[in-house]
Amino acid sequence: MLVRRENIIIQKTELFSDRIIKMCKYLSNKKEGNSEMIRQVVRSGTSIGANVAESKFAQSEADFLTKLTIALKEANETRFWINRLHSGQYLSDKEHQSILMDNEEIISILVKITNTMKRKLKK
Repeated sequence: MLVRRENIIIQKTELFSDRIIKMCKYLSNKKEGNSEMIRQVVRSGTSIGANVAESKFAQSEADFLTKLTIALKEANETRFWINRLHSGQYLSDKEHQSILMDNEEIISILVKITNTMKRKLKK
């Protein structure tokens, strides 16, 4: 079993999960008709951090890569739902840009980590 030290992606995804939950609580009180989108963004947005947390105790480097690849897919889905909430006018431009920027930063970090691991595993 590989035990990984605490790092920036763990911290960022935990904070992002908390932020997604707070955003969705806010949105559920703001307007009607957004409950399905809220469920989707909570599921995908918190799944990013859950998969990153699972990767900390991956059984192998391949398992580590798999878990972070799933986190990356979830981050991409979260991007989709954040953009839908914005296009549906549930999020203001400012709210949208703020949470989207956090999501994009996480995607960028995950892409770097997964690309590095793919190169390492090919050796």
